[in-house]
Amino acid sequence: MIKAKGVEMIATNLRESQLAEFEMYESNVRYYCRDMPAVLARASNARIWDEEGYEYIDFFSACGSLNYGHNHPLMKRRVIEYLMTDGMLNSLDLHTTAKRDFLRTFREHILAPRGLVYRVQFTGPTGTNAVEAALKLARKVTRRRTVVAFTNAFHGMTLGALAATARQRNAGIEQNGIVRLPFEGYFCADTRDLDRYEAMVNDPSGGAEPPAAFIVETIQGEGGLNSASPEWLRHLAGVAHRLGALLIVDDVQAGCGRTGDFFSFEQSGIVPDLVCLAKSISGNGLPMALLLIKPEWDQWSPGEHNGTFRGNNLAFLAASVAAQLWNDPDFIGSINQSDLIVRAWIDNAVREFGATAKGRGLFSGVSFSDRSLARQVAGEAFQRKLLIETSGSYGEVLKVMPPLTIEPELLSEGLRRLSDAVEVSLSRSRLRTAA
Repeated sequence: MIKAKGVEMIATNLRESQLAEFEMYESNVRYYCRDMPAVLARASNARIWDEEGYEYIDFFSACGSLNYGHNHPLMKRRVIEYLMTDGMLNSLDLHTTAKRDFLRTFREHILAPRGLVYRVQFTGPTGTNAVEAALKLARKVTRRRTVVAFTNAFHGMTLGALAATARQRNAGIEQNGIVRLPFEGYFCADTRDLDRYEAMVNDPSGGAEPPAAFIVETIQGEGGLNSASPEWLRHLAGVAHRLGALLIVDDVQAGCGRTGDFFSFEQSGIVPDLVCLAKSISGNGLPMALLLIKPEWDQWSPGEHNGTFRGNNLAFLAASVAAQLWNDPDFIGSINQSDLIVRAWIDNAVREFGATAKGRGLFSGVSFSDRSLARQVAGEAFQRKLLIETSGSYGEVLKVMPPLTIEPELLSEGLRRLSDAVEVSLSRSRLRTAA
């Protein structure tokens, strides 16, 4: 026992020395690294190695920005070849061969097979940039100011997107222009809440002005993996259409295959007016975001919305490779297989641990009645060399988000480690309750 404690103390001291420079020089705002205190060095698909050589299984996927895994070989090769030819890197909104290749590939492999016709706006490089562009464009074309957003929503950290985000952070100024409605299932909310709001807008004494847009995540990633039903989404689309408002789907985290389909809204059959994409749209984690716009709403004047880093050509290249994967039956089949493995684990967690199933596809997880348990499980999982995050208002939901390309054996091993972490955390919770 004494020897074990000595080894543990040495390991703790070593970890603290490795993290010292981050503690000393990096801002207090750092977040994920506090729950996953390792210095990471290299990665391949769903495996990550720290600087000490320890191997981790990745159920985090950089918060959904690495749906195709770390260093996908086809994307990496394409990027390296381009770099070796002195290809353009940043190009603002100038025409480049890399951008043209992406536009062609995205249209041929993603939009056309789904019967979708959109213009592509390249915004600043993050999801919140795409959201800001969508909100601004919706207000421009409708000449209205109010946007409807939902409980538990997360849309970004810049001012407009932050106003639409349900968990408000102090931005230093008052945030206006948002009407908040309950997301489906929020304290039993359903389509009647949408109907009530529509009636208020149409009633001269209802006190609600016509909205410019509705912005919604079909699955609320940061809000706790709350999933909207196809019926509710179709109803929402109908309400937006009747009120003359645009429907914005924020597919930044739920999109790019995370739910099994490329777009998370495909199952519902709706066609949003505007779609925000970022995170995994670049394929390999390079910064890239875009806004899909129905042609009739592409009413920007040249330069009316811009940004320096709209032209990340390395991201365009990798994104083209990623788009082509969606025509590969083996790739689609592997996603379906992984979905079945995760679904079986979740069903077992519901039976064995009393958990509640959340989400859809490889954007799934479980919640517990004890709100503190998920964070304990995530900590135990890290000790077992498994990276996983939590979400929800109280961090009560475990998010199972491995790369879409994870090998079945590695996925099963990660889920085994996660089960061990749940069992240990439940045992400790019961002991505390008994005490």
